[in-house]
Amino acid sequence: MRYGSLAEFRSTSDKVLAKGPLALIFAEDTVELDSTLRHHLNSGFRQVLLFAHEEMPVSEDLENRIHRIDHDVHADDAVPETVNAINDAAPAGTWLYYCFNAEYLFFPFCESRTVRDLLTFQTEERRDTLLTYVIDLYAGDLNRYPNAVSLEDAHLDRSGYYALGRKDPDKNWETKERQLDFFGGLRWRFEEYVTWTKRKIDRVSLFRSRPGLKLRWDFTFNDEEYNTYACPWHHNLTAAICSFRTAKALKTNPGSRFSIHDFRWRNSTEFQWHSQQLMDLGLMEPGQWF
Repeated sequence: MRYGSLAEFRSTSDKVLAKGPLALIFAEDTVELDSTLRHHLNSGFRQVLLFAHEEMPVSEDLENRIHRIDHDVHADDAVPETVNAINDAAPAGTWLYYCFNAEYLFFPFCESRTVRDLLTFQTEERRDTLLTYVIDLYAGDLNRYPNAVSLEDAHLDRSGYYALGRKDPDKNWETKERQLDFFGGLRWRFEEYVTWTKRKIDRVSLFRSRPGLKLRWDFTFNDEEYNTYACPWHHNLTAAICSFRTAKALKTNPGSRFSIHDFRWRNSTEFQWHSQQLMDLGLMEPGQWF
């Protein structure tokens, strides 16, 4: 189904939004758009919503499996405003997820369990969010793949990740409870090309809709509990979004494209496209889910 605008979708979307989980995919360009859509359809989302420019092509076999909304995803605050609009339109308690093209959601045991299984467990844990880490992927051979994107030659950093306590400017910069800012990957290694406001790799990508909830520009919410990595009584599971987005940007932007000749370093390793590798590297945790 195709919609000419977000307003048109919201006016006719009651049945689409009636039952989640829903995936919101924002297409910044055409790079690996089809594989992104297929990955999330296969993950078990009941509905996949694509926000993209009206002329952006999508494979014919996918057109009837998604809901496509013509939208300018490059406008200022387009992503948080769109996520907030869907939150307001969806029934309270609906699980929502958002990501960009060339990004792939992985969670513990995703090879044998669906995202619906994951979120059913998280709901039983009395959690309304699930923290995800954006793990940078990059092509190993930039001469062969000049935009740094290759599913067959994907690499990631196996170390170099760290976390700092998140400070509260409204409370004399005290550390917020159960909130951390996570760093690492290409945004850490090539930080001279990344503005400081975009260096974090944590993103609360999975959350339950609620009246009055607002996603902010930095991918945090106006409800502080939504920004926590775990509940007060035990550790919760986390997930990963394996993403070519940063590598693609670094090899596209004029300020960095000619300065970077190889993303690989001593701590690079081939990405196996399997959740066990991410858990072994400590890039996501199963929590109490076995």
